[in-house]
Amino acid sequence: MAMNRRELLFNLGLGAVGGLTGLPADDPTRERYAAATRGLAPLKITDVRCIRVRNLNVVKVETSEPGLHGLGCATFQQRPMVVETAVREYLRPFAIGRDPDQIEDLWQTAYTSSYWRNGPVLNNALSGLDQALWDIKGKRANLPVYQLLGGKCRFAADTYRHCHGRDLTELEDRVHQAIEQGWRHVRIQLGGYGSPQLSRDPDFKAAGFGSASDEFMAPGPYLRVTPKMFEHIRHTCGEEVELLHDIHERVAPIDAINLVKQLEVHRPFFIEDPFPPEMNGYFKMLREQTSTPIAMGELFNSPHEWVDLITGRLIDFIRVHLSQVGGLSVARKIAALAEWFGVRSAWHGPGDVSPPGHAANAHLDLAIHNFGIQEYVDISDELREIFPGTPTMEKGYMHLNEAPGLGVDINEELAAKAGAWDTGQGLWKPVRRRDGTAVRP
Repeated sequence: MAMNRRELLFNLGLGAVGGLTGLPADDPTRERYAAATRGLAPLKITDVRCIRVRNLNVVKVETSEPGLHGLGCATFQQRPMVVETAVREYLRPFAIGRDPDQIEDLWQTAYTSSYWRNGPVLNNALSGLDQALWDIKGKRANLPVYQLLGGKCRFAADTYRHCHGRDLTELEDRVHQAIEQGWRHVRIQLGGYGSPQLSRDPDFKAAGFGSASDEFMAPGPYLRVTPKMFEHIRHTCGEEVELLHDIHERVAPIDAINLVKQLEVHRPFFIEDPFPPEMNGYFKMLREQTSTPIAMGELFNSPHEWVDLITGRLIDFIRVHLSQVGGLSVARKIAALAEWFGVRSAWHGPGDVSPPGHAANAHLDLAIHNFGIQEYVDISDELREIFPGTPTMEKGYMHLNEAPGLGVDINEELAAKAGAWDTGQGLWKPVRRRDGTAVRP
């Protein structure tokens, strides 16, 4: 049986030391390797599969070299089965037989293969393929992906912790706890997004409108309590901790502008998502009235949504979800554009990002100069067992291992036992005003 390239490297004594990368140009081993590989068939993609684990979609790309595969995040937890179908029925037949080294060409041709593009389903499917190809390329080079992007700019990715509390006392306790555990950045929220627990007696439920599980949020209580929340945490937790907050687009744009102006005195690290992406025009009005740093992009799918905000210097942090925009290939281009306009990264990184996706975030965090902050997520022991090599946390920093590629693998037997969520479990529950009007997002 013919040997593959990695077997040849090991036979030449190079498999554990980075392949040919460390050899002088005139080393005779280079010629021996070149001669031995001339007869090998080109590397090809042999299969593309979507593996569902709980609320996560992970794409596995297999190649003609035995054992050489890559993983990528394709998680769209509100529509997981649609992404799975897109991978199985469209990307798989498109990619099989192609050269996995040609990442950019594969991305560009797959992107336009549906003719219509920039939608969340196909972007997530494409991201799974894209990140898996970067994983394969790193393994072939015997290097972590961040090395392929230019090498480290920092030793680890600084993160922020979510601190939610039902009241100010509980929130204060959680911020103190996060500080003691090593976090220097915390996102503070009083209750859920928009503080729905402060709203009482929704008229729409009394009228029998909507569903029993629909939430009610009146904007007034939230708008009044949020400045008090910042004042209390600043007073009780000190000036050193950096405070973040997510409006989550749940109030009218003009109310969001007034709120951000009020919070400026408390020096937030950033305020996230003041407006829905359909109302990007308000960012110019906001920038003219306050210097409070703004983060935006969690719901973005298309360059039409982020390019003008970056080049107009209307935001301070770009916060896209890597799989939502199409993968690592897109995000590194966003980072490069943002660097020249003083915009830093704050990639979306909650529980609906898979371990390979968190690793992709972290590899990009380490390699770009304009890194800002990384959202932290508490990854369960079960997921760490299913995905060995998952990034780790220590004193508020996210750390990668130094394995080639993204550094994360999958135990498919354990993944099958964990199972997948039912289709309805990821649905975004409606939030309504007093009369039943639906609130975005």
